[in-house]
Amino acid sequence: MNHFIDKLFYNKKLTLFLLLSPLLIWLGVVYLGSLLNLLLQSFFKLDSFSGKILYEFNLENYTALFKETNLDIFIRTLIMSSVVTIFSILIGFPVAYYMSFIASKNLKPFYYLGVMLPLWSSYMVKVYSWKLIMAKEGILIWFLERIGLAPTLDWILSAPIIGGSSLSFSYIGMFLVFLYIWLPFMILPIYSSLERIPKNLIDASLDLGATPIVTLFKIILPLALPGIIAGSIFTFSLTMGDYIIPGIIGNSRFFIGMAVYTLQGTTGNIPLAAAFSIVPIVVMMIYLKIAKRLGAFDAI
Repeated sequence: MNHFIDKLFYNKKLTLFLLLSPLLIWLGVVYLGSLLNLLLQSFFKLDSFSGKILYEFNLENYTALFKETNLDIFIRTLIMSSVVTIFSILIGFPVAYYMSFIASKNLKPFYYLGVMLPLWSSYMVKVYSWKLIMAKEGILIWFLERIGLAPTLDWILSAPIIGGSSLSFSYIGMFLVFLYIWLPFMILPIYSSLERIPKNLIDASLDLGATPIVTLFKIILPLALPGIIAGSIFTFSLTMGDYIIPGIIGNSRFFIGMAVYTLQGTTGNIPLAAAFSIVPIVVMMIYLKIAKRLGAFDAI
């Protein structure tokens, strides 16, 4: 027994293999196996008469993805995911920058706690709370009426496509909820990247005559890019696959997550639902490939 323990201590590769084996088995059997099963299911089809799955190889489901109604779902989901990701970066980066470079060491834990705190509450509670806040009788409308901005909100909601009868039944409201829910997933990776930037690089840049703006774009942003990419992966993929927020906030138009949920649950068309599920996977693979080509992961 002691000989075996000594062998483990000195054989780093064997120790690493034994430590990682449970995780690798889990990923190989459960995760990758599930993805493979999902891929196989997408090549079957549902018999429209009997409602049973026909285990015959065909591309009917992938052909159906290019129908106009399904293309609208993809475009709608990609646009919302992209907008949420962009605004998460625009809001998350200044917050992370302040936490990393401006806030005092004594206050940093409180700012970090403030970012983490929303993640500790129930996802459903947060979504339904926002629905009540943005309803016509909600506190947000009441506040806007008191400061005289209710007509402005009505004008914004009258816009085609993004508008609606109220914030809780519009794409604007859906966007606000997505942004609130996923924003911590953008702030934390950026903050982690900024914390790893050597402060002497910034001091050297300023000492050599660079303005704070030049230092920001030439030094800080390139070094923070891995964190921005990591945060965008979270916000983009989580928005693209979510089916709860579009089902509670906004109108009845489908997103990819809602389409998958409805197809496999209500209609029982598992093969078409599997084909829909492949789309976010392919989109994220393309996104990660582009990010890697741009060198976003070189500093990780």
